[in-house]
Amino acid sequence: MVSCYGNIQLLKDRGLSMTTYNFDKITNRKGTNCLKYDFAVERGKPADVLPLWVADMDFPVSEEITKSLHAAVEHGIYGYTQPKDAYYNAVMNWMERNHNWKTEREWIVKTPGVVFALGAAVKAFTDPGDAILIQNPVYYPFTNIIRDNDRRVVDNTLIYEKTAGQSGDNGYRIDFEDFERKLEQEHIKLFILCNPHNPVGRVWTVEELQQLGEICLRHHVIVVSDEIHNDFVYPGYEHTVFATVDPRFAEFTVTCTAPSKTFNLAGLQISNIFIPNEKLRKAFQTEIDKTGYDEPNALGIVACEAAYRAGEDWLDQLRAYLLQNLNFLREYLQEKIPQIHLVEPEGTYLVWLDCSELGITGKELDQFIVDKAGLWLDGGSMFGPSGAAFQRVNIACPRATLQLALDKLKTAVDSLKCGFGRFRETVPENDIY
Repeated sequence: MVSCYGNIQLLKDRGLSMTTYNFDKITNRKGTNCLKYDFAVERGKPADVLPLWVADMDFPVSEEITKSLHAAVEHGIYGYTQPKDAYYNAVMNWMERNHNWKTEREWIVKTPGVVFALGAAVKAFTDPGDAILIQNPVYYPFTNIIRDNDRRVVDNTLIYEKTAGQSGDNGYRIDFEDFERKLEQEHIKLFILCNPHNPVGRVWTVEELQQLGEICLRHHVIVVSDEIHNDFVYPGYEHTVFATVDPRFAEFTVTCTAPSKTFNLAGLQISNIFIPNEKLRKAFQTEIDKTGYDEPNALGIVACEAAYRAGEDWLDQLRAYLLQNLNFLREYLQEKIPQIHLVEPEGTYLVWLDCSELGITGKELDQFIVDKAGLWLDGGSMFGPSGAAFQRVNIACPRATLQLALDKLKTAVDSLKCGFGRFRETVPENDIY
């Protein structure tokens, strides 16, 4: 399989035509009912805050997707819709070509999103009061979905290892002993795996996934693997679909995928959930049926098929640009804000920043980022208690936007260094964050 960062040159070498995309261009998203830009005040933020939080991108989609959507819009009728062979072939070919996974059509269950699928899985495979395991600090809807469905959250907290002053030496690993102990003691029925991991940026190795799978197999635990960020892996790393590690693992795994992160299609609400085990698939489908959901978004079908069929050159250029953004961020922090450390990501365009040296955490840190830096990031506490000293930043934006954000952050941090002491605001002592 050709590296995703080498495909651009490969196309050029073969003399194949390719649209060149300008990711430096700033597109005004205000006034479009955009969650990222239009809802600051409604969510308690200043109107002029610079947002780098929610996980969508500030880039227009590929030309192929736009053309396909234009054709659908010009038709002018938006009735009930179901995908046909071309859709399924595009999805399956993408998984085989990019993730070395030969899938079957009947495995695919469509949902309007991965979070929707997580809710269906929780209800399909567990009962109220059952325990479900996650690995904090992790994507916060995992916790919300479990609690909102009257299940218990059990946390196998990832171990953070930091070498002070050396950004590239920061990283997370799994506590396998604690993982197995929790499965046994808490009678875990379901484990929600984040692969690649959001927000810490780990791309789990085959060896790590093998060990997780063997433990789950021993304890008869179903795995829901959220692999929505599977197409964003940095050079030197490779994403492995959990269900492909061992044929036995596919029989107890629900694999969640979507074009939404890869191709910036979150608003079109289409996801593809792969469930090889027929019994699990029927139970999952039953929960979907209970919601009344059946026909997917008509434009979502069009966009997904176009993306997987013809969006690869756009994606290759995007990944190269994101790598440049990551390099820029790393160098900026090292040179100008050394108090904030990059947790070196192996994948995703969501970057985890260790702010512990600022001496402020939790709610206080979030207020500092908003009120002093003028930025809207995702506060680390949302991802679990172990994230209290961190912030998550979305680097899928034009470089000028990223630089502006970093300049604002530097000014705020410099104010702490210049004798103003620790940032303080009135925060109720009993405020649980």
